[in-house]
Amino acid sequence: MGIPQSRPPHFSNREDMNTHDRPSTPTSGFVALGLPDHLINALSKQGITDPFPIQAAAIPSAIGGRDVLGRGRTGSGKTVAFAVPTVMALDASGAKRQPHRPRALVLVPTRELARQVAATFTPLARAAGLFVTTVFGGVGYGPQISTLRKGVDVLIATPGRLEDLIKSGHCKLDAVEVAVLDEADHMADLGFLPPVKRLLDATPASGQRLFFSATLDKDIDVLVRRYTNDPLVVEVDPPVAAQATPMEHHVFAVAHTDKSEVVHDLAAGNGRTLLFTRTKHTAKRMASNLTKAGIPAVDLHGNLSQKQRERNLSAFANGKVRVLVATDIAARGIHVDDINLVVHVDPPADHKTYLHRSGRTARAGSGGTVITLATPDQHGSVRGLSKRAGINPTRTQVSTGHSMIEQLRGPRAPHVEVTVVEAPAPTRKPKPRHPNAAGGRPHRGRPGDRNQRRGRGRGPRRASA
Repeated sequence: MGIPQSRPPHFSNREDMNTHDRPSTPTSGFVALGLPDHLINALSKQGITDPFPIQAAAIPSAIGGRDVLGRGRTGSGKTVAFAVPTVMALDASGAKRQPHRPRALVLVPTRELARQVAATFTPLARAAGLFVTTVFGGVGYGPQISTLRKGVDVLIATPGRLEDLIKSGHCKLDAVEVAVLDEADHMADLGFLPPVKRLLDATPASGQRLFFSATLDKDIDVLVRRYTNDPLVVEVDPPVAAQATPMEHHVFAVAHTDKSEVVHDLAAGNGRTLLFTRTKHTAKRMASNLTKAGIPAVDLHGNLSQKQRERNLSAFANGKVRVLVATDIAARGIHVDDINLVVHVDPPADHKTYLHRSGRTARAGSGGTVITLATPDQHGSVRGLSKRAGINPTRTQVSTGHSMIEQLRGPRAPHVEVTVVEAPAPTRKPKPRHPNAAGGRPHRGRPGDRNQRRGRGRGPRRASA
């Protein structure tokens, strides 16, 4: 696919902006970045008044039409950094919505992340008179097809479901003005590079590209070289090893026989705790066991329906439960503030997964603690994992009741008694009686005829010869 050498910017300079787009209320740090009043107000209503470093670095060039490649850890504000320029570009374009043809495409790896991104986009888009929708698997096609038929401005999608909709003729990408990749490195890790390339190939080559990722490795470089034109590279975070972040890393060496009790001790604190397991079955069983032990917990994994996933994640986010037990499906999809403790109950398979799991805490400059449980047979792999992740964790041999557990977890929360409600035994409704039957089983024909037709009449027996 040919890469254009130049493309017209959305705003060649500040004077090209419409009069109503000029910020006039100097109450936000976003004024200096060139945002219009209606977007500044929309951000302010969400409590966002001052830009994070990645936003301050990326937004000015992005609203000028330049391609941007941004690297920042989870919680650094990447979503606003690409949502604002996307909304401004569509607003300035003035093109009308067309059935089945979105004007901007945001590709994300998971359905949870799609919903999180939509939650940030929607208030900004609404302020500009634009419409946002999501498409992802695990739910029915009907509502998504109906929405696309009406026309959307911003489509936030996972690659698999979007390809299905394109193949069935319900979506076309030939009108996309801005294409965004969020968590691009996770796309590569999950094997989504081939469909991502096919989807980007289906968008106009003249469109703007905004690629954001936690890491910029060789897989991402392939996408950058193929689809971007002289991108501005924004890296606001230093390498992991050099980060002076408030995130603490610990390795707890535990015996197999103590591991379950140590997990219960760690999950018993007052703050939000996120436990990562490797399998769906373990996540489900652990959440159930914690709840029965007086520590309310919910699970999050691929075997749950979309409604169940949304319900459990909502319960964790709004504080109804303090503990979420998740598989790696949640390593990118959970954007919940104030997670005090992340526990790798099962050490991850690689250092990237470790970093993405751990990034659920210490978000936006707040503190957080990460603990990896290592049984004797896992010490070597965990040591290598830590080295590749660029961290030097504190190592402690622990068993249940160890002082380090309470020190990192905090005070124990009150025990919550679980009430088990017995389901009532089902009642069987009587079958309706045949209208012509005086009793017994219903049958066809006149009453009393059935036995006679079978040769079993009730007349007197004939005398034997």
